Amino acid sequence: MTVTKEQVLEALRRVKGPDLDGNIIELGLVSEVLLKDDRAYFSITIPEERAEELEPLRQAAAKVVGDIDGISGVTAVLTADVQPGAPKSGGKVHENPRVQEARQRKNGSTPVASAPPPPSAPPQAQPAAVGVPGVKHLIAVASGKGGVGKSTTTVNLALGFKALGLKVGILDADIYGPSQPRLLGITGRPTPVPGGGNQLNPMEAYGIKCMSMGFMVDEGTPVIWRGPMVVSALNQMLREVAWGDLDVLVIDMPPGTGDVQLTMAQQVPLSGAIIVSTPQDLALIDARKGLNMFRKVDIPVLGIIENMSFFVCPSCGERSEIFGHGGAANEAEKLGVPFLGGVPLHMDIRAKSDSGQPITATEPEGPYAKIYRDLAATAWEGLATNTEATRAAPSIVFE
Repeated sequence: MTVTKEQVLEALRRVKGPDLDGNIIELGLVSEVLLKDDRAYFSITIPEERAEELEPLRQAAAKVVGDIDGISGVTAVLTADVQPGAPKSGGKVHENPRVQEARQRKNGSTPVASAPPPPSAPPQAQPAAVGVPGVKHLIAVASGKGGVGKSTTTVNLALGFKALGLKVGILDADIYGPSQPRLLGITGRPTPVPGGGNQLNPMEAYGIKCMSMGFMVDEGTPVIWRGPMVVSALNQMLREVAWGDLDVLVIDMPPGTGDVQLTMAQQVPLSGAIIVSTPQDLALIDARKGLNMFRKVDIPVLGIIENMSFFVCPSCGERSEIFGHGGAANEAEKLGVPFLGGVPLHMDIRAKSDSGQPITATEPEGPYAKIYRDLAATAWEGLATNTEATRAAPSIVFE
């Protein structure tokens, strides 16, 4: 049975808007509805400061659409409109005029253009981050910039953890550029958990469970979402997936140090973070920013990995340090964090990654698989000795 957009919109008319008698369709809060492979995708525009309060509204919208015959899954996210010219964070969030008018009617008030702003509420303690059922440790693999081989390192590091006898999963948190489906050679769509509401079964390859936005959209389709939508989608992929019992969930973080990375660090009880960099000075500058971001939010840094550390010519055997060498080790010493090790630039690692056959899984006895296993063992040892490995995520403080 083919579901139409009109059916989805009609179902969403049963969901009342925030604080109002109207519904979210009449109030103009629902984005364009996308239907693909029996799944529905849409966003709901709300004031940014009410995102946590209105999470039940998102869940109600997802449920009424999920109850439509022929719908196999729903991705509903909350987003916010910012006034043109307003700052990305800390600025006034634009509220749909019809929502504003209805709120004023309900409160029996009329707008006063010159009314002074209400007094600021006293600061509240940051709520403790909620863990993921069945997952013992969450480790973020991050980089200060793109193009340093973070995703390739993530998948091989996860396989290194598996080689240690651990139960492992990967969350591909790079919404805009998901790589894990290609790296693991996984195609197809996640299936819903029978009787599990909106829960999905993770995809799996080489004994690794995985969830990625790459399973939801075609490889060539751009994801054009604002920050709040991305964060909401990440929370769904993290908490609405039947991960089962895992010793470690490795999170392939987006590159950089933006709002998504900060929100993930604050809302997810990370056990630790691993920074990936190449040896060159430019990459190390950005790697230092990523490391300091995790330090600022009190996430233990398990160490730095130097990727593309050197190149050995397969024909003549000559070693070339294309991007320099040892920069990450020196940086780790300066910053007082462990140096986990270096990974050479080699065509086999690249070719195996491109073909969805990660070298740690397909050539487990080879020299490069051993490198990744050693990196995983060192990181796991650092995690085991970290007395703060399981704790609530702290507040983010900007100086």
